[in-house]
Order: sequence, then C-alpha cells, then structure tokens
Amino acid sequence: MVEKLTLGVEEEYLLVNPVTRNAVISPPKKFMKACQAAIGNRVTPEFLRCQIEIATDICESVADAREQIANLRGEIARIAESMDMRLMAASTHPFTPWKRQRPTEGERYERLDSDMQGAIRRMMICGMHVHVGLENPDHRIDVQNQIRYFLPHMLALTTSSPFWESQEMGMKSYRLSVFDGMPRTGIPEQIQSYSEYQRLINAIIAAGAIEDSTKIWWDIRPSANFPTLEMRVCDVCTRLDDAIAVTAIYQALTSRILRLKKDNMKWRVYPAFLISENRWMAQRHGVSGQLIDFGSGKAVPYPDILEELIDWISEDAAALGCLKEVEHAREIVTRGSSACRQRNIYEQARIAGLRKRDAFNAVVDDLVKETVFGI
Repeated sequence: MVEKLTLGVEEEYLLVNPVTRNAVISPPKKFMKACQAAIGNRVTPEFLRCQIEIATDICESVADAREQIANLRGEIARIAESMDMRLMAASTHPFTPWKRQRPTEGERYERLDSDMQGAIRRMMICGMHVHVGLENPDHRIDVQNQIRYFLPHMLALTTSSPFWESQEMGMKSYRLSVFDGMPRTGIPEQIQSYSEYQRLINAIIAAGAIEDSTKIWWDIRPSANFPTLEMRVCDVCTRLDDAIAVTAIYQALTSRILRLKKDNMKWRVYPAFLISENRWMAQRHGVSGQLIDFGSGKAVPYPDILEELIDWISEDAAALGCLKEVEHAREIVTRGSSACRQRNIYEQARIAGLRKRDAFNAVVDDLVKETVFGI
C-alpha cells in the first residue's frame, strides 16, 4: 500500500513582444537552442511557435518542485529577455488572434495538424499538468475515480484565461472551452481497473483511431510514459506560489485517498455528469463562485468548499511537509486567481480612460511581471 507520491510538474508559457505585447509569431531559432543548452530536455517546443513547455525532473517533495519550477521559469525568462521577448504564464493571450500563429516545424506537429485540423490550430492555450507517482497501476485508476470529484476545486484556484482575441469571455477559464474542442477530453468516466482501462484504450488503438494513449486528453489520466497519475484540468498559474499550492493539494489528496483505501474505505465516486457540472461552475466563476456539494445537494460558496477540503487533507499535508503550501489556497481566494486580477486591471485601466488596446497592454505587462514574481 505504501506509495512514495513523488511529483512532476509541467507548465506551458507564451512568448510575447515587450513593445507590441502580441504573442511572438516566430521566435528566433537560437532561442530554443539556448534554452535546451541551459536546461536540457526539461524544456520543449509546443504545437505553436509562440509556446514553450517546461517539465521538472522527479521531485521528492513540494519544496523540491517549487525550487525546480522557479529555476526553470527564471532561466527561460532570462534567455527570452536577451532576445527581446518576455515570458508570460497565462492560459490565453488577452488579444493576439490564434490565426496569426504558426505551428512548430517537425514531423510530430505536422501529424497533429493533419489529424486534428482546425481543432488543434486554435490551441493557443497553456495549461499546467501535475504528476503524482503511483507505482501500482490499479492505484492510479482507483485514485483517478475518486479524485475526479476534486478537479473543479483545483481548476478554480488556477483560472488564468478570462480573455480571448480582445474579448472578455465571461468566464475565468476560457482555455477549457477551447480545449474541449479536441476529442477525448473532459472528466473521464469511472473505470473499474487498470486492465479495463487498457481494454478501452486498446479498442480504439486497434481500430486505428489513435496510435497510443498519449492521445487521451482527459482532465486526469494515467500517464503513458511514467508510473504516474497526471492531472491536466488546471490553467497555468501566473504566480508560482499558486501553482505550488495546487501541486500540494493534489499530492495531499492522493495521500488521503490512499489512506482511506488502507482502512478499506473510499471517497464516494460520483458520475462524470455531476462532476462536469462543477467543472463548468469552476470554469465560469472560479474562486468567486460556488460548487455543488453532492452530499448535501446544495450549491456552496467556494471559500466554504475550500475550507472543508483543507480540513480533510491537512493531516496528510502535514505528514508530507506541505501544509503551508496547501493553506496558501486561502490567499488565492482572498486576492483572487490570475483571471480575477486580469479582469480587475483591465477594468481599472478602462475606468481611467485608457483605450481598449492600452488596457489589454496593461494586463500583459502585469502578467509578465507576475510570471517571475517570487522566484
């Protein structure tokens, strides 16, 4: 039953022009070479040239993850600045149209474009993926079934995509609306065992629909490449401390669920239909809204939901050495997620008399600053 619960975190960023504040259409080829020379294979291109992705090495603790991400953000930001670009951690760009962007060169990206067509061409979005190490494959499925319930809780804390192509979209995470245009996304259904999961995946592989399970883009999934359970629902956090809070919550939740299993108990497994409704509420309103408590059947203010969650996992977080990071989630609720701050900056700029584009420029400037804040 003992699992080490090691961690791995992936973050995707946008590269922006510091003068126009637009997303960079085509970064210098030497940029990626410089990043890889400094960081190695922990940095990779993404489908669009304006994007870049980092991945930590295996982390033994939340503190280790924080140190690694801080170093990765800092190094890439430094290299980008040396080439007249800036690094921005937000899940959408406030105004740059996706149609202006160019796909990254390479066989992998050409194949994705050929398979996905228009669905992937507008993927000018960035997310955060958190892996927790679970050596036992059946544990991955068991934890996945139960932790699905909490995915909207973590999404709400990370929301950073309120704008799309110069429009306020009326939701805190528009990224998910874009991403849901891809196949095989969203909350997975309940799966009885790892062998059943393999049968499901092999059925569509055998039919020629996909090549392997990396094409399964659920909000949470067993990793195709590592013995981990990968959470994928979250926007990328602009502030590092917010990303670490969600990483800590995910690790502590996994520990709590495994502890229930040890006592032959489990968190109630709810249908994907119900969880998806909470996913929409988190996407729409973030930490300033409500989520449905399916036990009571009532919509509850997010701050109250969060307090119950922290109380439920605090013992495990303390044992893992990440209680302080878990409790940082309260600060996110108090000051708002990145999406809340973006909307506030935009609204205040407009009230002050700035033109729409200048107000969006102010949003980009703040995002760039916050991306490296506290590292």
